[in-house]
Amino acid sequence: MATNVTEQQARQVAEAAREREWKLPSFGKELFLGNFRLDLIHPQPELDPAAVEKGERFLAALRDFLVSEVDPLRIEREARIPDEVVDGLKELGALGMKVPAEYGGLGLSQVYYNRALVLADTWHSAISTLLSAHQSIGVSQPLLAFGTEEQKRRWLPLVARDHISAFLLTEPDVGSDPARLAATAVPTDDGYVLNGRKLWATNGAIADVVVVMAQVPKSEGHRGGISAFVLPYDTEGVTVENRNAFMGLRGIENSATLLRDVFVPAENLIGREGDGLKIALTTLNTGRLALPAICVGVAKWATKICREWGNERVQWGQPVGRHDAVAQKIGFIAATAFGLEAMLDVSSRLADAKRSDIRIEAAIAKLYASEMGWKVVDELMQVRGGRGYETAESLKARGEKPVPVEQAMRDMRINRIFEGSTEIMHLLIAREAVDQHLEVAGDILEGDVELARKARAALKAGRFYAKWLPQLAVGEGQRPGSFDDFGELATHLRFVERNSRKLARSTFYAMGRWQAKLEKRQAFLGRIVDIGAELYAIAAACVYARTLGTAEARELADVFARQARARVKTLFYNVFANEDDANHGLARRVLDGAHTWLEEGIADPSGEGPMMASAEPAEAARSYMDVPDAR
Repeated sequence: MATNVTEQQARQVAEAAREREWKLPSFGKELFLGNFRLDLIHPQPELDPAAVEKGERFLAALRDFLVSEVDPLRIEREARIPDEVVDGLKELGALGMKVPAEYGGLGLSQVYYNRALVLADTWHSAISTLLSAHQSIGVSQPLLAFGTEEQKRRWLPLVARDHISAFLLTEPDVGSDPARLAATAVPTDDGYVLNGRKLWATNGAIADVVVVMAQVPKSEGHRGGISAFVLPYDTEGVTVENRNAFMGLRGIENSATLLRDVFVPAENLIGREGDGLKIALTTLNTGRLALPAICVGVAKWATKICREWGNERVQWGQPVGRHDAVAQKIGFIAATAFGLEAMLDVSSRLADAKRSDIRIEAAIAKLYASEMGWKVVDELMQVRGGRGYETAESLKARGEKPVPVEQAMRDMRINRIFEGSTEIMHLLIAREAVDQHLEVAGDILEGDVELARKARAALKAGRFYAKWLPQLAVGEGQRPGSFDDFGELATHLRFVERNSRKLARSTFYAMGRWQAKLEKRQAFLGRIVDIGAELYAIAAACVYARTLGTAEARELADVFARQARARVKTLFYNVFANEDDANHGLARRVLDGAHTWLEEGIADPSGEGPMMASAEPAEAARSYMDVPDAR
């Protein structure tokens, strides 16, 4: 079973994996501190003409391939991507979009990599998932950031050409708490021996090479800790036990994988022993932008379907899109599609420019896009009505356009869960948002710190807050003429500036009120992060509209900002006026069995048994080749 660890130990492991230094400026960090640094995202970095030419050429080839060679209904029907489609993606070079040309890849920019995912996802989500798992979190990104030159020369040409990769971190008893990692990597004279079970490895059922995380025991000559290894998947002892099936993403090759006495040579260690989580988190700084790209694709597609359906379907004497109840939904979908695209574009250009620390921006983009994307497909389902609930295959059989709304809803739902659930993202972003406060006042907030350290921290905090707090009183957002070069969008930027200071004041008040217990107020922290996300989205929409320079873009940005401002006002109201304590108390009583009477009168089809399978190896594990559809 997984290692039993205390809450404090789990926090220490997570904290040690963080990037502690801020070597580059961060728009997101400054925003949470009440400092609206518009100059960090505007004007947007210019796209390199050569990168644009290369990217557009690839997008055209990818579009032609999808339209002419890939049947999305077949993927959904058979719950797998046909071999010829995977082979075609390899021939296009799609596996190497993010691998530099010097290592055999296409070397696309982050902007065009994301645009490729937008395109691929609108054809079928299993394709975008295959590509993003392979190169956003698969072998290439960790090696590009932390690998030796020898490792890059050996592995990158393979994964750029035809070797599918996967990332093996999650275990049956290990999700967002990596301190419980049970897989081990025991050192030998010339390498390590891996043992453990990994769960939910996307591409894991068909992978050729993977990155695997395992605990190295601390011993003489070995610093130990969670470490990352490149592992050829045909190594003896690797067994794909199951090809997992899900509510959505029916064509993905997701595995439960057993590692039993698997030898990996020492040269396959990525970075140093104990750096595994740091490697994973650093990889996700830009890797998380893949998921917002997928959500953008769905939102743009939803806008198209709403336009077509809203005009063609007539009820009560006029097209349904002209009725106010439906028009409100279409307005929300179109504005949100623009807002998500703006956030993705701003974040992606920051990633390409490499002049900012985007850990907060990328995390917000993942959180915000997955939440708003879900609302978009829910509203799209309502707009389409019964036809939205009907499968594309059934619609086609009746002679209608096979619009896969129900598939889009099933596929979208996972985005609020994987690569960091909404709840985990709230805590991760909140931790980064209060980093400055913890640096200057952390010892004051903690209850078990000696008095001398508290006294020194008090002096340091006094100096910081004496300068910082007065800056939160007034700002450019209160001056009517500020940001006027943005025209009619200037009012929204003034709103962002004013409310970033209000957000910082609210956070400071909460720290004083709850001190070390603030980390337990997860609903409060979630609202604080959501406010910051909305403010970033508004700023990104205004900046993106300014970059595009069209009246249409300004209209979309204006309506999106109006909608986001309304959400911000509601969030601020609920920051301190809420039912959090009542809800938490009721939850505890439910867990303690006080309301089991409420469960009477039902029949549970799941029956008896444990909620989680044992992390120990199965008695009779199947071989890799015995798994259905594995290839």
